[in-house]
Amino acid sequence: MAPAADIDDDILKEKNPPPLDEDDIALLKTYGLGPYATSTKKVEKEIKELAKKVNDLCGIKESDTGLAAPSQWDLVSDKQMMQEEQPLQVARCTKIINPGADDSKYVINVKQIAKFVVGLGDKVSPTDIEEGMRVGVDRNKYQIQIPLPPKIDPSVTMMTVEEKPDVTYNDIGGCKEQIEKMREVVELPMLHPEKFIKLGIDPPKGVLCYGPPGTGKTLLARAVANRTDACFIRVIGSELVQKYVGEGARMVRELFQMARSKKACIVFFDEVDAIGGARFDDGIGGDNEVQRTMLEIVNQLDGFDARGNIKVLMATNRPDTLDPALLRPGRLDRKVEFGLPDLDSRTQIFKIHTRTMNCERDIRFELLARLCPNSTGADIRSVCTEAGMYAIRARRKTVTEKDFLEAVNKVIKGYQKFSATPKYMVYN
Repeated sequence: MAPAADIDDDILKEKNPPPLDEDDIALLKTYGLGPYATSTKKVEKEIKELAKKVNDLCGIKESDTGLAAPSQWDLVSDKQMMQEEQPLQVARCTKIINPGADDSKYVINVKQIAKFVVGLGDKVSPTDIEEGMRVGVDRNKYQIQIPLPPKIDPSVTMMTVEEKPDVTYNDIGGCKEQIEKMREVVELPMLHPEKFIKLGIDPPKGVLCYGPPGTGKTLLARAVANRTDACFIRVIGSELVQKYVGEGARMVRELFQMARSKKACIVFFDEVDAIGGARFDDGIGGDNEVQRTMLEIVNQLDGFDARGNIKVLMATNRPDTLDPALLRPGRLDRKVEFGLPDLDSRTQIFKIHTRTMNCERDIRFELLARLCPNSTGADIRSVCTEAGMYAIRARRKTVTEKDFLEAVNKVIKGYQKFSATPKYMVYN
C-alpha cells in the first residue's frame, strides 16, 4: 500500500474524484482524507441526533438514583405484583430424604402447625439446604424458597466489635513480658500456623489475664483487637446473667455458634468472675442460674464439639474465686499475671500518658515514678489528668513539674484509702 505522501493532492481537492483502486480507497478511509471522511462523519452525526431525538421522545435521561424515568414507570403492575407475593413462613429442615438425587425430599417442621415432606422451590439449589437449617417456606405447598441464617439473639450480635480500637501495643507501658505471651497465643497461630503443624502440637486456645485493677488487662485486649483482622467479640460477664432459667446458657451457645461461623475469632470475657465463680450450694438455689451459665461456657471451651479457630481471652482481678473446671489446661492454657509496674515501667507509663500533653521540658519522670510506689497504670494516668487540672486552674497553657508533684500528693497519698491494690494482694 502506498504511503499518504504518494496520494495526489488534486484527487483530495476534487469534489467528484476519479475512480480509485481498492488500496487507495482503504488508505483514504484509514487517514480520514477526501470525500470518504466527510461522508462517515456526516453519518455519525446523523446517528447521534436521531438517538437523542428517540431518547427525548421516550423521556429517558440518566438519573443519580439509577431509577428509570417516571414516563416508564408502571406503578399499577408493580403494586399488583407486590400484593400477589406472599410472605414466607419460617421452618426448620429436620431431615433430607435421598440427598444428592434429583427427586430428593425434605422433612420440615413448621412450629405450632405440623411436619411436612416437601420439595424445593425454583430459586433454591439442593446444595444450599442442610439438615438442621432454618428455611423459608411458602404458605400454599410449603416448598422451600430460601435458606435462612441461624437464629442468633440481637444482644449477642451487638457484642461484636465493629470498629477497631485506637490502642496499640506502644500505648501499654511496662507489660513487655505479658504482651509477648499474649502475642504468642493470639497472633502466632493465626499468622504462622505451619510452625505448630510441623511440631505436631495444638496452639494454646485460652488465656486468663489476672492482676490488680488498673494494671492494663482490658487495655491489652483492646490492643489485640486493634492488631488482628479476626472478628473480635467482647463479652462482659454480667451481660450473661439473665432473669429466666436457661437464657444465659442459650446466649453462650449462640455466642460460640456465631464465633464458629467466622474464619477466625477472638472472644474476650471481661470481669469473668461475675459468672465464673466456684460452684457452691447456698441452700436456696439463688445462684444456680449463674452456675448453669458458667457450666455452658466450660462445655463450649472444651466440650464434645471442636472449638474451631476461636481464641478465648478472659480478664479478672479475683482469680481465687474462679471455678477449677474453668481454669484447667485445655480450656485456659495460659495464665498471664499483670503485676504492679516496677520503676522503669512506671517511668514509661508516665511518658506514654504525657505524650499528647503540653508539658514543660526536662520534667523528671523518673523522680515522679519513685514518688508513686505500688501504683498501677490507672493511678499514674489519674496523676497526669490531675496535673493538667492544676494547670487549667492556674490558667496556664503548659503543665509544670510542680503540677505533677501536687497531683502525686493528691492522687497517690490522698486517695490511698480507696486503692484496690492492697485488697488484691491479700488474695495473691
